[in-house]
Amino acid sequence: MKFGIFCNYFSDQNLFAVNSVRQMLDEAQMSYCVNTELKKRLKNTSLTVFSNKAELVMNADILVTVGGDGTILRAVQYVAGSEIPVLGINTGRLGFLTSITLNEIPNLLDEIKRNIHRIEERGLLEVRASDQKNEDVGLAFNELSVQKKDSSAMITIHTELDGEFLNSYWADGLIVATVTGSTAYSLSCGGPVVMPGSGNIIITPIAPHNLNVRPLIVDDCSQIRLWFETRSNDLLIALDSNSRIIQDNVSIHIKKSDTTIKLLRQESYSYLETLRNKLNWGLDKRN
Repeated sequence: MKFGIFCNYFSDQNLFAVNSVRQMLDEAQMSYCVNTELKKRLKNTSLTVFSNKAELVMNADILVTVGGDGTILRAVQYVAGSEIPVLGINTGRLGFLTSITLNEIPNLLDEIKRNIHRIEERGLLEVRASDQKNEDVGLAFNELSVQKKDSSAMITIHTELDGEFLNSYWADGLIVATVTGSTAYSLSCGGPVVMPGSGNIIITPIAPHNLNVRPLIVDDCSQIRLWFETRSNDLLIALDSNSRIIQDNVSIHIKKSDTTIKLLRQESYSYLETLRNKLNWGLDKRN
């Protein structure tokens, strides 16, 4: 079994975790490669590196990410559409996707050897941004968000669902999230938690002017189109952690992608237990 190790934030805590994983893999006689930026922070110059998806596919069967959920989002480009699952080690704060701790790695490696671990498949959004001249395509694991560029007036986001007009959101922005992203930005804006595998997309307005405008869950077979009105002519669009400025004459088309991401889980992994622990459900400080 061959592993890739990905880390993009090089704190002392993360580097300690990376070296701990390397030691565990060495003891288990498993080979590994690391991303180019990580190798620069490590003393071993003989390490095999990967800098793109093709190199990772050639050198690894499993990708280990060290950090938080943001690290997995940045690693999506290396594994999307491949058979390589992601094993997320959590050294961050919350971590819905990165649920494994360093202490659990030896048992998980044993499960991998015995082939009793679990693989969970998650969907992505395909996002097309087009004007009269150009078209850009990207993928989102958590969400697409469109927001006003500055703190000035709200923007109007016209929304069409499967060719039928849905609503004109007068708000600071709009989030279109996957079920994976339902526990991320959408949740902090009042969106619902949606179970993985339920086959849904969540549309969540950001600070809408009309308090009767609520988040909406739609079938993930739906196709969504957004177009805009602003005073500044500029908008901020973000696919997960990647953002850029677009003009308000751009039309955004969103649908479920054919590409998926695979997450590697322990045999005993429970999403409901993760929700209880991460969101402190049932916690009463009076007890």
